[in-house]
Amino acid sequence: MKWLGLTLILLFNYISAEPNPIVLWHGMGDTCCLAYSLGLFKSFLERQIPGVYVLSLRIGNSTVEDLENGYFMSPNKQVEYVCEELAKDPKLKNGFNGIGFSQGSQFLRAVVQRCGHKLGPIKNLITLGGQHQGVYGLPHCFALQHESCDYVRKLLNYAAYYSWVQKSLVQATYWHDPLDEATYKKSSEFLADINNEMKINQTYIDNLNNLEHFVMVKFDGDSIVQPRETEWFGFYAPGQAKKLLTLQQSAIYKQDRLGLKKMDEAGKLVFLSQPGDHLRFTEEWFIESIIKPYLI
Repeated sequence: MKWLGLTLILLFNYISAEPNPIVLWHGMGDTCCLAYSLGLFKSFLERQIPGVYVLSLRIGNSTVEDLENGYFMSPNKQVEYVCEELAKDPKLKNGFNGIGFSQGSQFLRAVVQRCGHKLGPIKNLITLGGQHQGVYGLPHCFALQHESCDYVRKLLNYAAYYSWVQKSLVQATYWHDPLDEATYKKSSEFLADINNEMKINQTYIDNLNNLEHFVMVKFDGDSIVQPRETEWFGFYAPGQAKKLLTLQQSAIYKQDRLGLKKMDEAGKLVFLSQPGDHLRFTEEWFIESIIKPYLI
């Protein structure tokens, strides 16, 4: 009878427990809260997980600032800002799940690595179309107008590692030139750091390994991100821009500079794919592949 009573208590606690909160970080050209954008996705999550607290991050004091900061506010400053916001949110003190969209993926990963030990436990990190090894090429700029797109592309192609570009253009901070790895590692003010390219920051490794799962979703028809393999932490082999290496073939994995090999061997890395273009997926797929296994 004692065993039965304990079982009923545990079952009641499981059923009545509040769902883990969810933190969202939008991508380039998007904002946190518009009804036709991430605000719509926030409502979708709230319908699917009754009672869940969803925080869609706004970087700035308005949606206009939020949009502009996605292009022009250093990711290092954005990550610092978000770390402070999450730390003072009482609804997150017992832990939460994180979902990053496009460039919000690597920014949210940076939050895990840089301040995860100062926050409630971050349980699952889910990245949708993230650029974990950076990008080399800008086929489409998505929300940017054509003229601006051409300007950004030219800057990235010829001046991505100039200090003033690194400080003034977000996309330059995860530009990864495989033809000049030395300059990338020396001059990248964001990506090279969070990928432990120049030196090993053990806190980054420890915080990332504290995740229950690190889920990476790649879009096989992606026309925005180049190369698409970066969404699974793959990239071009150094010295050229044709041959691609998987995460498991890369130096960052073989040397375990981020602890990803350890996570992979522990079953914490999850690689999912979708056949469509950038961030294109159905509600049904998201429910079955993300919500049920990782958010409930």
